[in-house]
Amino acid sequence: MYQDETLICEDCGSEFVFTAGEQEFYAEKGLANKPKRCPECRKVKKQQRRGKKKMYDAVCAKCGVQTQVPFNPTQGRDVLCRDCFEAEKAAAAETVQHAV
Repeated sequence: MYQDETLICEDCGSEFVFTAGEQEFYAEKGLANKPKRCPECRKVKKQQRRGKKKMYDAVCAKCGVQTQVPFNPTQGRDVLCRDCFEAEKAAAAETVQHAV
């Protein structure tokens, strides 16, 4: 149904392939527009957007390490560092798999 398509990046002008698999993924997510940037330029753009977010200092409730989070921590609510957050997310996913 889908076929690889060669596109031109609007930022750097290089050609890149919009694969059939990527097209299928876009369709599943309801994305109608083709990508305008090559994967490298998309990565740079994403990093630029992330750099503009205000970050807040916090202490991880699980391991006690000083960390930064992209939201203003609320008094009385636990904040986790990235490592502890990912570990809890993985443990929760494993628990769900065993329950099924």
